[in-house]
Amino acid sequence: MMSRQDDTAGSVAPQRIAPGQALAELFAEKLIAIALDRLPERTRDVALDDLIDAAGLCVAARQSDYIAALMRGWDGDGPCTAIGQARGFDAAGAALVNGTAIHGEDFDDTLEGAPIRVGAMVIPAVLAACERHGRSGADALRGIVAGLETVCRINQVVPGAIHKAGFHPVGVLGTIGAAAGAGVALGLDTLQMGRALGIAGSFASGIGEFLTEGAWTKRLHPGWSAQSGYRAAMLGQAGFIGPRTIFEGRRNLFKVFGRDAPARLDGMLDGLGERFLLEAIAFKPYACGTMIHPYIDCMIALAREGVQADEIVEIVCEAAEGPVDRLWEPLADKHAPPSGYAAKFSMPFGMAVGFFDGDAGLAQFTDEKARDPRILALAKRIRYVVDPANPYPVDYTGHVRATLRDGRVREIRRPHMRGGRHAPLSRAELIAKFHGNVAHGGLSRRYGEDLLATCLDIASLPDLSRLSALRAI
Repeated sequence: MMSRQDDTAGSVAPQRIAPGQALAELFAEKLIAIALDRLPERTRDVALDDLIDAAGLCVAARQSDYIAALMRGWDGDGPCTAIGQARGFDAAGAALVNGTAIHGEDFDDTLEGAPIRVGAMVIPAVLAACERHGRSGADALRGIVAGLETVCRINQVVPGAIHKAGFHPVGVLGTIGAAAGAGVALGLDTLQMGRALGIAGSFASGIGEFLTEGAWTKRLHPGWSAQSGYRAAMLGQAGFIGPRTIFEGRRNLFKVFGRDAPARLDGMLDGLGERFLLEAIAFKPYACGTMIHPYIDCMIALAREGVQADEIVEIVCEAAEGPVDRLWEPLADKHAPPSGYAAKFSMPFGMAVGFFDGDAGLAQFTDEKARDPRILALAKRIRYVVDPANPYPVDYTGHVRATLRDGRVREIRRPHMRGGRHAPLSRAELIAKFHGNVAHGGLSRRYGEDLLATCLDIASLPDLSRLSALRAI
């Protein structure tokens, strides 16, 4: 039996790798075998929910400054659709714009228990591939399932290590998921898919410096992953040779981006095609960092108890150590974020705006809101202490302890986030969110109904040329 344990960042069960066979090919073989008629109902529902959510988010961001800049900077016109836009793009451009738009307002999905975005990289790559090459809606749904599952599985190999090393996992792992999704949708065979995954590993990128000033590159990473994954699938199909040992070789993806963190490669194959990790995908009720959500719910509850902002002397929150450097620190900067976008990654701001507005949607994270003196005054009274027993990332919890001027203390806890496995958003709630996003993007209810019908009926569409009807003429 062949063993690569001396060359890897982790190990693969030796009995699963025959001489001359690579993990990417074993993985591809199982992905290619996924059949819609054998999918668990929950798996299919989550994939469709993600498509609905993603489509609405494309429209929500359609008039944003960053999407306008992105389109000005892309000179590849063609037959493919950026949802909600009038202009046609080449396949890579459509994937780029849609992926950036889906993630742009930080309102897209997340993977509970091992945080990463999932659909923003996969769905645009699959839709672009199917529209450009005349594939069916059933091909698209299979590709979406395969790509989502790929991201969920490879995200568990070196959990947390890629982020800790300074890279954005969305840009690194998302490229692999996009290649897998596009490859399945296009009908790649095992050898072609193995090549595509290897090529995608060289396309993987994305550093975390956007955190310093709220730069737009965070928004860009899913779109870049989507177009890179599409390109990798096309090259693999065309016979371009990529490294088959992208997952277990001496310079493999996880070793390079995870800085030699111990890797758990067995989970990539365990139950693949039978047990779907994508069922843990969670959908956001609020347009900001996921770990802020249960704290926002605590603040909304505090306001509903009748507490007034001017009564609050101080709020102390028990917090997990993991998100501190992204959502709490530097604390002075988080107390006064420089823009509405930066405010999405400020725990104190998200909590304060939730207290006043009873919500934290798209309307709560504008530049105008980021300058609101009432919100900023309350945010400055919010601080944290690290709770070493916090269950993050297995569960996202919330806690506030508010000390009032009369000496009373109000304490509220939330054991989990809404939208996750303990309190999932219903299909009706996701559709309501979808229509709100379409309205935010300035398109009609009729347009939204047509887009929604396309998403819900995608598996029955003979080809995806109908996507061109979803442009905003």
